[in-house]
Amino acid sequence: MRNNLAARLRNLGREAEASSGPGTVSAPRHATLFHGIRGYEDTVLPEIENAVLCGHHMVFLGERGQGKTRLIRSLVDLLDPWVPVVAGCEINDDPLAPVCARCRRLAAEQGDSLAIDWLAREDRYGEKLATPDVSIADLIGEIDPVKIAEGRYMSDAEAIHFGIIPRSNRGIFAINELPDLTEKVQVGLFNLMEERDLQIKGHKVRMPLDVVVVATANPEDYTSRGRIVTPLKDRFDVEIRTHYPRTIEDEVAIALCEVGLDRRPSDRLPVRLPDFMADIVARITMEARETPEISQESGVSVRVTINNLETLIANAEKRAIVCDESEVVPRVTDLPALVASTRGKLEFEYGMQRGGELEIVERLVSRAIKASFDARSAGIDATPIVQYVCEGWGVAVSDTMPSAEYLAGIGSIPGMRGALNALGPFESPGLMASAAEFLLEGLHLNEKLNRDREGGRFTYNA
Repeated sequence: MRNNLAARLRNLGREAEASSGPGTVSAPRHATLFHGIRGYEDTVLPEIENAVLCGHHMVFLGERGQGKTRLIRSLVDLLDPWVPVVAGCEINDDPLAPVCARCRRLAAEQGDSLAIDWLAREDRYGEKLATPDVSIADLIGEIDPVKIAEGRYMSDAEAIHFGIIPRSNRGIFAINELPDLTEKVQVGLFNLMEERDLQIKGHKVRMPLDVVVVATANPEDYTSRGRIVTPLKDRFDVEIRTHYPRTIEDEVAIALCEVGLDRRPSDRLPVRLPDFMADIVARITMEARETPEISQESGVSVRVTINNLETLIANAEKRAIVCDESEVVPRVTDLPALVASTRGKLEFEYGMQRGGELEIVERLVSRAIKASFDARSAGIDATPIVQYVCEGWGVAVSDTMPSAEYLAGIGSIPGMRGALNALGPFESPGLMASAAEFLLEGLHLNEKLNRDREGGRFTYNA
């Protein structure tokens, strides 16, 4: 891992110098080193690089939905693509330097004719979710009763059935939610991580295992007052704190990558996602991370943004199918559908009144729309629109209304087309309809228009 990381850093440095001039490095190197990772370029990723170069065991501390497992699995790409192993070895022994009793015996007996296999990097990664029922046998090993039944003695080192950590030799072992292990199992990891000793029943087997142990944990549990044994903390060489995306751009980019609009099957309608709709969905999550009615100790996962974006698109797709439209374009009137995908992922503070959760989610949506509109409202003259409505002309929109019906209204309302042009280029009926709803809702939230709502139908008036 160290050699491969060093080679990549060296190549990226040369590429950056070639593109930006001698003595200057300006390329976003972390985006190339760790594919699919966004928002950690200046915080988490440099710490991971240092740990890999040192050969350190790592523990990632962070709330749910911060990409800890994604980070760990991205480390697999730093392993050699293929390595030779002794054929049939449980712990991926190096044919030139075997460490288990079976492979040492075979190497002495067969010499250069020792059979070997080639193992891919993906097969040298082991992962386990920590639960209270995980045992020492699962992680480290146990005496194999089948081998005893075949005639081996209990004292025979070849009677051992190795656990998942030795089976990840010459690779990476990851354990999620480390504090959920029982104290007995945590103690069993001490020698394995530091002295490389395997203690199984009466066997004391010293094996120089070449394995990097990486773990994840919630910061609240990873303390002496939590569920972690303090000496085990000392075995982890580096503690890396993760965090939620700190900018709207990062939140949107992560969600779009996970939703995969560019990977939709060809037999489904294409999705045209206005930038302000993606911005609103991301702001809902970021607003929730600052709301006192929501428990911040539990965190607000990026999965809220991902699931909300999927729900938003699904509601718009349902309309496109019913109305026989050629594209899927989400609108503001689709946002009430996000209640179902938001409420279940938030941990609300204790003592709220019945129905209070719905009100909180609706406030989050309103604040997100207003913030997104205010960021784009410069240069928009909405005075003719407000005057038109104040003269008694109500405007009704709905999540079931075909996009083509919006075009007549846009042409008849004074100043509407000019205001939409100030928001951006919208070349299709679906995009025009989405922009019109965004504009009207923004004016309502800035107290320029009144609004009555019934389900997915919004009516704006004076």
